[in-house]
Amino acid sequence: MHREDFPMLDGNIIYFDNGATTLKPKRVVDAMNRYYLEHTSNIHRGDYDAAIQSNLAYDAVRDIVARFVNCKSKEVIYTSGATYSINLVVFGYMRKHLHKGDVVLLNKAEHASNVLPWIKLQEEIGIDIQYIPLDENYEITFDNLVKVVTDKTKVISLAHVSNVIGDVRDVKRIGKYCRENNIIFHVDGAQSVPHMKVDFQDSCMDFLSFSGHKMLGPTGVGILVGREELLEEMEPICYGGGMNSFFEEDSSYELKSIPVRFEAGTPPIAEVIGLGEAITYLEEIGMDNIHKHEMDLKDYFLSRVKEIDNVILYNNNSESGIVSFNLEGVFAQDTSVYLNHYHICVRAGNHCAKLLKDDMPVQNTVRVSLYFYNTREEIDVLIEALKNSKDLFNVII
Repeated sequence: MHREDFPMLDGNIIYFDNGATTLKPKRVVDAMNRYYLEHTSNIHRGDYDAAIQSNLAYDAVRDIVARFVNCKSKEVIYTSGATYSINLVVFGYMRKHLHKGDVVLLNKAEHASNVLPWIKLQEEIGIDIQYIPLDENYEITFDNLVKVVTDKTKVISLAHVSNVIGDVRDVKRIGKYCRENNIIFHVDGAQSVPHMKVDFQDSCMDFLSFSGHKMLGPTGVGILVGREELLEEMEPICYGGGMNSFFEEDSSYELKSIPVRFEAGTPPIAEVIGLGEAITYLEEIGMDNIHKHEMDLKDYFLSRVKEIDNVILYNNNSESGIVSFNLEGVFAQDTSVYLNHYHICVRAGNHCAKLLKDDMPVQNTVRVSLYFYNTREEIDVLIEALKNSKDLFNVII
């Protein structure tokens, strides 16, 4: 699907590492190059034609993001990526609103970006981090979540889609529950926003974080969406030019209105423009079409991998394009190096979910993460390579 738009696919490569980052369509690179080659300027500072053109291109992306995830434009904050977005939630809002003994619910399948900031906040103010139990498939169920909620639970923060197990959490049901029980609900959408429809308002989210580079956009740009009334109470964690109305010798100052007050300094202008182009491209394909294609590919992979006796699967039932597996008796990184011999790109390791080892029988897995430009023919190549894995060590040594 649309493979002709991706120059990297013209080479001898099979790219199954979309959970880490996606390939970039030429039109995204072209949009960024137009900024660099035709109207380079800073934004919101110049009164000349090039600056005005840059302002318009940059500011338009806020409306594109708002349309894409169903929120208000003023609720869209440009960041450097999902990691910064989560840090802004934790240290810009939660640090001010949580107190010693307040409970934050996470789970052990979370990415480091949604664990370490909370650990740091625990160190600073004494919040109590607790973990929602995973079921026998290493997934979160609504019932398991509700069982551990108490009157001290103030925040639930979780990925919409786990980057290892690939389970799709029922954010709509969880969000409604949180709203009814006055619990702040933050969603890490890094693995969901690029692959399926995500509705900020309908899911009763309070905060939503995601990255540009995992959804065909450039690196160095991400988004934090927050409910307007919460953003009004949030503190910036970075101060400087562009986010203030004035400051005086007597140390008085005034910050600009949301969302600009959270975007100090020169922003990633070309990257924001590229992200806007990537989202427009995704909308043209259709998120439902993308998700259906990924699930068709995953089902095909699962049907073919049964032909191989020594493959151990860890997430047969998840409703995303993520598959985690190992070859019996083979270290995950060795499998990855072996597959590279066939020009197949996969991810191997703990995938930054370093607590998941407490529940899973292994610490490291091989991850295949699919996207709409992948094909059944590519999966066939992967299957044949895995069938030949008895020669793995002869290949990699």
